[in-house]
Amino acid sequence: MFSSHGPSVRELAVQGLSSVERGYDLLAPKFDHTPFRTPDRMLDAVEETLAQYEGAFGAGLDVCCGTGAGIGMLSRLCRGRITGVDLSAGMLAQAEHRYGADADRVDFVRADARALPSALAETYDLAVSFGAFGHFLPSERPALFSGIHTALRPGGVFAFPIGAPLPLGSRVWWATTGFDAAMRVRNALWRPPFVMYYRTFPLGPVREDLRAAGFTVETVPLTHFGHRPDGTPHWRLILARRRG
Repeated sequence: MFSSHGPSVRELAVQGLSSVERGYDLLAPKFDHTPFRTPDRMLDAVEETLAQYEGAFGAGLDVCCGTGAGIGMLSRLCRGRITGVDLSAGMLAQAEHRYGADADRVDFVRADARALPSALAETYDLAVSFGAFGHFLPSERPALFSGIHTALRPGGVFAFPIGAPLPLGSRVWWATTGFDAAMRVRNALWRPPFVMYYRTFPLGPVREDLRAAGFTVETVPLTHFGHRPDGTPHWRLILARRRG
């Protein structure tokens, strides 16, 4: 799963016993050599689907941008300024190093996604996020979605991929269920907590929380990843639009 340039088992253990912020600060220099980075295949599928359904945008926001995997995609979809927001200073340092030559167009802001700075209000036409939602408890989704809603201009779109429910009893279902159970035990016994769960972001409740935050919600199949035996897609793209 990890390349020779990735973190060692010891480094992963130290990260896992840290807070989310500190853990990603430690992991940042090697993060792009782990399977945790959003695959280019997913980024390409989202970019192609957004271009097909929405066309071009003005300014773009990457929420929980990490080392900046989604910034290149936004720079191609958006005509205006691109901003990446993340809590981890270490991850932002890696992103800034990667996109330093584009500083006239790309900037990065260190902030908690649950409390985005007021200076970002009604600034963006497109917001995206990849692979970060497991770091937010269900009770934190309203604050997360409300902040993104505020950052968008009226009519702006918040887009992100979401996977279909895993087949009950499948190998992946057992793996993710076991991981989540282990994390709950870890967080009950160890401080600071490290919030990372795989099965706390189901489509139905997420859709309701988006609507409560002021979005209209549409789902588009990401056909690049095929369909399940019942004909439903393995992955969908959520298009949450700020009303008005």
